[in-house]
Amino acid sequence: MVVILKHNVEENEIARMKGILEGYGCKVTVMNGKDYVVLGLLGDTSDVNIEQIQAYESVDRVMRVQEPYKKANRAFHPENTVVDVCGIKIGGNKVPVIAGPCSVESEEQIVEIAKNVKASGASFLRGGAFKPRTSPYSFQGLREEGLDLLKLARKETGLPIVTEIMSADMIDRFVSDVDIIQVGARNMQNFELLKQLGKTRKPILLKRGLSATVEEFLMSAEYIMAGGNENVILCERGIRTFETYTRNTLDLSIIPAIKKLSHLPIIIDPSHAAGLWWMVEPMSKAAIAAGADGLIIEVHNDPEHALCDGQQSIKPKKFDALMTKLKAIAAVEDREI
Repeated sequence: MVVILKHNVEENEIARMKGILEGYGCKVTVMNGKDYVVLGLLGDTSDVNIEQIQAYESVDRVMRVQEPYKKANRAFHPENTVVDVCGIKIGGNKVPVIAGPCSVESEEQIVEIAKNVKASGASFLRGGAFKPRTSPYSFQGLREEGLDLLKLARKETGLPIVTEIMSADMIDRFVSDVDIIQVGARNMQNFELLKQLGKTRKPILLKRGLSATVEEFLMSAEYIMAGGNENVILCERGIRTFETYTRNTLDLSIIPAIKKLSHLPIIIDPSHAAGLWWMVEPMSKAAIAAGADGLIIEVHNDPEHALCDGQQSIKPKKFDALMTKLKAIAAVEDREI
């Protein structure tokens, strides 16, 4: 349930209404927007007397939130959430691009790629230190050594780093060393991990599960936000359908759907979606045109010999050319990259 107060309501009246609503046994969250104040009620609201609440002069209207996700719901937070990471805003007018290899392979590799993507205009460096693979015999990443190399690349270039966490026992290390913690598609419904991440305040990049519905996706975000961490960035990376030509099916319709249902920013991963390097450019262009809040693109200096997902990685020169085209498309929508 949300209680929307009238414009320019005074602080003491906000506090009074908050106290009245808490009297029903609910947790009340106050959200101050530019043109509104919303009191969001969490918990059992069945005993709340809506007619009585609407009788207060400061109350504009009361609405019940039907969807199971509350804190991620746009009704709770009408304005778009903007997640600030090291001064770079995700969810605003600027469209940041996260770029780098699927996995960290060596110091030379990650530093060289970091310098290349930064020169092309990337805002963040991605790279897998811990790699969840379908086969137990595939390269699983350099693990903690990979984290050290990402930190070295950040020191060399100044690019904030994004990498995937696999288990809750690494949270302290990730909070200390990583700028955005990525939760991969396979862990989207690892609820114990999500609960622990909710106790941090570190920005979380939450990828959509292989077959997750939009509601299931937002419910996973809700797990993180319910713990107190509202710095959640959603990521569409393709879902599993009957089609086998591409690795996954990129669901660009999720962009306007999320914009309608939620206030959280959403970025697109065209590399994992298509699984084919030559599809990265057109899918990236389409994502920006559809209103995505960012992109995460795999870039590798030697994809033919990559230890992971070389077939979906583009080379630095192609990434540089792509960034020029994306800037032009963003400008049409009065945005910038």
